[in-house]
Amino acid sequence: MEIAERLCSLTAKYDLPLIFKSSYRKENRTRVDSFTGIGDRNGLEILQTIKQYYGIRVTTDVHTPNEALMAAEYGIDIIQIPAFLCRQTSLLKAAAQTGKMVNVKKGQFLAPDQMRFVVEKLLQFGATKDKIILTERGTQFGYSDLIFDVRSIPKMKKLGVPVVLDITHSLQIPNQERGIAGGEPELIGSMAAAGVACGVDGIFVETHPRPQEALSDGSNMLNLSKMEDLIRTIIALRQTYISIHKETNISFK
Repeated sequence: MEIAERLCSLTAKYDLPLIFKSSYRKENRTRVDSFTGIGDRNGLEILQTIKQYYGIRVTTDVHTPNEALMAAEYGIDIIQIPAFLCRQTSLLKAAAQTGKMVNVKKGQFLAPDQMRFVVEKLLQFGATKDKIILTERGTQFGYSDLIFDVRSIPKMKKLGVPVVLDITHSLQIPNQERGIAGGEPELIGSMAAAGVACGVDGIFVETHPRPQEALSDGSNMLNLSKMEDLIRTIIALRQTYISIHKETNISFK
């Protein structure tokens, strides 16, 4: 609620659309003692409360077909498919058949061109292009690093659906010896600039008022106190991007 209230205030101030995301369950954990959640329905009830209290759209990950149905039951606006599960046919089918928007994170193991098969599956199962979003979240580079290949943005945009850049997950340092991913939050601004310069349609960023206390992904989160600076930077970059392309009709083909 603390984070949602601050984000609502900032996005209202800068006239930006907001989709609030939180995971009611963290399924992809390396260590058995890692935090996974407070109970599925308890978590979904919190998201439902945030949606109703602040009047904003909410999204969350699902991991099984039954979870997709349960998320829809609680009024989740956008069903998110985690990167590791982006090729799970039964999960994509269930998400599409909820009638909700579906955001699919590109698997770290996939080339951006291969996401066309994900879009084809969703369309086959009843989704329409106006209800599909693809999210870039980095590509595996060796065992303990991710890279953001800027080419993935224009390549996935050719599929005719919005493309989002997940800045903070792209800055994870996975497979650390202690079983908890590291991160490079000091590069969030640079990553945002690269994404906007490539024409990305949205920015996904993890934030927390006290990242050191976060129960998941704290090492790559942006401190909530720095969110306004990031928003102002993104707006300035986006306005420049639009201005250049509108005034000069630049094409590098």
